[in-house]
Amino acid sequence: MDDREWVDAEPAAAEAGLGGSRARVLRVVREAGAAPLGVREIAERAGLHPNTARFHLDGLAEAGLVRRVPEGRDRPGRPRMVYRAEEPDGRHSYRLLAEMLASLVSGMLPDPEGAAIEAGRAWGRHLADPPAPFQRLGTAEALERLDRMMAGMGFSPEFEQGADHPDPDPEEVRIRVRNCPFGTVAERHADVVCRLHLGLIQGALAEMGVPLAADRLDPLVEPHLCLAYLRRTRDAGH
Repeated sequence: MDDREWVDAEPAAAEAGLGGSRARVLRVVREAGAAPLGVREIAERAGLHPNTARFHLDGLAEAGLVRRVPEGRDRPGRPRMVYRAEEPDGRHSYRLLAEMLASLVSGMLPDPEGAAIEAGRAWGRHLADPPAPFQRLGTAEALERLDRMMAGMGFSPEFEQGADHPDPDPEEVRIRVRNCPFGTVAERHADVVCRLHLGLIQGALAEMGVPLAADRLDPLVEPHLCLAYLRRTRDAGH
């Protein structure tokens, strides 16, 4: 995409360059209507391997033709991610808006990183699933809630605790974060977007009142992969 093409293309234009397999995946998702489908269901209906279907779904999501959302469920645990078609409602300027706001923060505020992390903390507190009054969350439950929050925002987090021997109360937890919903804006304004992301995690942990703190996030250690680090603290603070 040219640097000046901030507004997403019309759906018809975006679809014109789709290959046969990708177009078939999009057709399967659209034919499902209001019932989102998982990767395996889409792969089976499209006659593709699940890994191939997932690859095409990622491309369709990047093009704004499908959306990846957590499946609604009543039982506890991380929800399965499913896909539904985006409505062809004309031009979407969300990327332009994000770019404008990120450039404003980066270029005009005296401390853009500090402002971003404070905004992230505030929103992390707002989006977190806090404990009930007088309830103390265990570390495992808090990480599960953080996982759900991040997945619900569009991230694909993978939590790693002590390599092959997970500890219910680990000293450090590493989060492998893929599928950043902030997309290409993060590549241009990592000083703002990645600090915002770190603040989201910090705010959520603080709201849940667990003795874990996030003090480091390494952006784009590989294409489409960031690493966040949580460490155990002595006391849970708000």
